[in-house]
Amino acid sequence: MSARIRAVKFFYTTVKDQPGEACRLLADLASAEVNLLAFSVVPAGAGHTQLWLFPDNVVGLTRAAEKGGYDLTGPRRAFLIQGDDKLGALVEIHRKLCDANINVDASSGVTDGRGGYGYVLYVRRTQFDEAAHILGI
Repeated sequence: MSARIRAVKFFYTTVKDQPGEACRLLADLASAEVNLLAFSVVPAGAGHTQLWLFPDNVVGLTRAAEKGGYDLTGPRRAFLIQGDDKLGALVEIHRKLCDANINVDASSGVTDGRGGYGYVLYVRRTQFDEAAHILGI
């Protein structure tokens, strides 16, 4: 399988930096049958953490967040890339962006242990549409 690249929307909510906050949110989303494509936890200064949510269904997420009392910021956009895990799997993607003078602001990836990978890639908002075009989506 070649890399599958798609634009995704993500949101974040800021919570107290204490045990159980991510668990509570994830349990609420599971109860509301909200499927997440990706999830990240990011420090957000003294005593706070941001929970980044990449929903399969934006409407379902926003409804569940409202019901659970979470204030969402977003949507923002990123690229979700999935493919076969092989040496250099991300080189072509980064080379296309580099050749177009588009900087990758942040990224995070993981292999699935069965031969595949998932990768979330962020570029500046002002370059998102150009990056999407360069990446063929």
